Amino acid sequence: MLTRRHLIAGLACGAALPIGIRSARAAAPFKQPPLPYAEDALAPTISGRTVNLHYGKHHASYFKTLNELVPGTRYADMTLEEVVKASRSSEADRKIFNNAGQAWNHIFYWEQFKPGGAKAPAGALKEAIERDFGSVDEFKTKMVAAAGGVFGSGWAWLSEDGGKLVLSGTPGGDSPFAGGKKTLLGVDVWEHAYYIDYENRRTEHVKAVLDNIVNWDVVAERMA
Repeated sequence: MLTRRHLIAGLACGAALPIGIRSARAAAPFKQPPLPYAEDALAPTISGRTVNLHYGKHHASYFKTLNELVPGTRYADMTLEEVVKASRSSEADRKIFNNAGQAWNHIFYWEQFKPGGAKAPAGALKEAIERDFGSVDEFKTKMVAAAGGVFGSGWAWLSEDGGKLVLSGTPGGDSPFAGGKKTLLGVDVWEHAYYIDYENRRTEHVKAVLDNIVNWDVVAERMA
């Protein structure tokens, strides 16, 4: 739900707008939103060097490639979200989907981290997690396991399906959002997201992200 607080924040800084509002404002050419905080703001969980490369090189490259691919196609007048959903089932447009999906996934990813944000789930979100996973700690254990189970590069997700919270892992640039599900939280398990800081210790990285830098207020807003 778009609240007055979101509108005020959005007028002050485009990066503060919720994903469904900010990325829906314009079709191609797509523009990478500003990082919502300083590059070193997530350290030591994610170092400034990792953020510099991850946001400044990898995330930027998805926008650059997508903007080279969409002119003259049926996707040229779509929003980023529409491109992700419309291209997912087209094998001929797999390259467009991969880059659109990764562009969207990373906007969603950067938004959910905020220095000083809520450090633990509360309210309706906490109740839903306890209902569907037993406890917050058990949820984290299961999400770390889901991330460890992704073969190769991909993502681990918390989403809502049929009124129930579920965990999943997806390869490449896919996501529950692309398949039409309400997506609440995503952790990037591509090597560029963690290898500088954690080398091959993927699950250690995911646990640190869940314990230290997720802004659970954002996750709660997504669920609401």
